[in-house]
Amino acid sequence: MNPLADSPFSKHLGLTVVEWSPGRAVVSLEITDALKNRRGVAHGGVTATLLDAALGIACRSHTDDWKSEGTVTLNVQFIEPARGTLLAEARLLRAGRTVAFVEGEVRDQKGTLVAKATATFKIERRRKQPAQGHASSS
Repeated sequence: MNPLADSPFSKHLGLTVVEWSPGRAVVSLEITDALKNRRGVAHGGVTATLLDAALGIACRSHTDDWKSEGTVTLNVQFIEPARGTLLAEARLLRAGRTVAFVEGEVRDQKGTLVAKATATFKIERRRKQPAQGHASSS
């Protein structure tokens, strides 16, 4: 299953999930002309969106009882201009009952560090179903 399959915005940008495993995600993006700023490099909002997507996938891949997550904070440090194909790698640092902390980075096809980010996500877990066949005593 593609974790971005239900995201029209991710499809519009061209985000591709390269791999994901519990607490980790790698997402790529080819910077097309439509995603560049007036200086001819990736718009900062595009790089931030790439990071946000990868960080969110790292969150939701952590456990089976995940229902949804929403970004509370996203702190991005832009280090170098972004060109060509970008690769974001995200790692879950800690997930509590309702909040998760994640970090990630973006590199270009040459391996140059383009941006780093930390984020906090509000998480919602699926409610556990009560065991079937147990009668309550009164």
